[in-house]
Amino acid sequence: MSASIPASTSSTFLPLPPAKDIPVTFTASLKSWWAAGDKQGTASEERLLRRLPFFRPEQMASSTNDSPVIAHRERVQLAAPKHFLNTLSIKSTKPSPTAPPPAVVLHGYGAGLGFFFRNFPALAQWAGHRGTDVFAVDWLGMGRSARVPFTIKAKRDDISGRVNEAESFFVDSLEEWRAKMGLEKMTLIGHSLGAYFSVVYALRYPTRVHKLVLLSPAGVPHDPNNLTMPSRELTDEGDSGSTISGSHSAVAASTAGVNQIREEQKAIKEKESRSRRLLTYLWEEGWSPFQVVRSTLFWGPMLVGKYSSRRFSGLTEDETRDMHDYILNITLAKGSGEYCISHILAPYAHARMPLVDRIAALKIPITFIYGEHDWMDPQGGLQSLENLREAGNHHSRMYNIPNAGHHVYLDNPTAVNELLVAELDDVGEQLYLFAASRS
Repeated sequence: MSASIPASTSSTFLPLPPAKDIPVTFTASLKSWWAAGDKQGTASEERLLRRLPFFRPEQMASSTNDSPVIAHRERVQLAAPKHFLNTLSIKSTKPSPTAPPPAVVLHGYGAGLGFFFRNFPALAQWAGHRGTDVFAVDWLGMGRSARVPFTIKAKRDDISGRVNEAESFFVDSLEEWRAKMGLEKMTLIGHSLGAYFSVVYALRYPTRVHKLVLLSPAGVPHDPNNLTMPSRELTDEGDSGSTISGSHSAVAASTAGVNQIREEQKAIKEKESRSRRLLTYLWEEGWSPFQVVRSTLFWGPMLVGKYSSRRFSGLTEDETRDMHDYILNITLAKGSGEYCISHILAPYAHARMPLVDRIAALKIPITFIYGEHDWMDPQGGLQSLENLREAGNHHSRMYNIPNAGHHVYLDNPTAVNELLVAELDDVGEQLYLFAASRS
């Protein structure tokens, strides 16, 4: 790409105190719990975003420089009072009249846009090169978006009604956001539950979606006894391939490759520990992981710290500390969108209305991406491709990412970034053929 991002200008920003160390004692945990709040949450997100040389804080006016893109954060107000979506906008400084549709990055359950800090540089370079924009959005009731009440009116045995209400809470607010931002079409890049909602959005608003890129999507298979194990999100360690030097390129998914992932999942499931069985029981009883953490009060930061240290062990020490502070403030925020989970997914992340039975209605290109150590069952992705092709959609494909787990974009950013740019440039088919020759 010809457009290059200049060196960071973070030294010109107003000073931001560093994140505190991950607590390992009760006293440190108590101090972290006491300090948590909206102000600290804003700071935790900004620490991650200041790693981007093109990011400009809200209090800093956009300066003229040679950067092909400028990024800023804003709260996009929706029609309902106190409803807003936290948004990172990466905008080209030289828009092109032939620019491709902008990309919109959408996080998974209980996460936030800051999780993609290792992917924004590559996406920004693409935006600067093509004269288009990239956005990252926190879902309503999650991340740093408005934590508004989440309620379902449908009765417990009205499965379709419950699912429809829960999905509407998220996808209708995204549609309102799109209209507010003046976007005609978008390429949606969604992770996990964010990928699920991306498909639902495309089904409801098909003329607004150019393409779907689904990173370890939730709610795809229809087998209630599949090998998906959501408890592994809290117990898995970060993959050693999360370092740049350890990364490898994506490979085209094959039946043999999927079976290898499923064999690993089966072996782990057979060794399910008591702690995992407890997490599964709490899921069945309708508890969200964030409720569990909040219910422990002062011990919460220590629990989050154990997760952060284990799951993101492949990041640098500073990155892990900043991610911990970010996750902690998201987790301790008022419960809202997280309560959707039991209405949309049954235990083991089995969707009550699986995407594999719905996705064939889409006529747009769709790309499935799974990590080789993923806890999402990739069999649903293969079955979805088959259903799409039977319906006449031959522009969809599936990849496996080496050295990566469920957070594929964070575990192996080099491979995922290469893949994302290829898909956004509409050369994904050529890359897929090349990847197929290596698999």
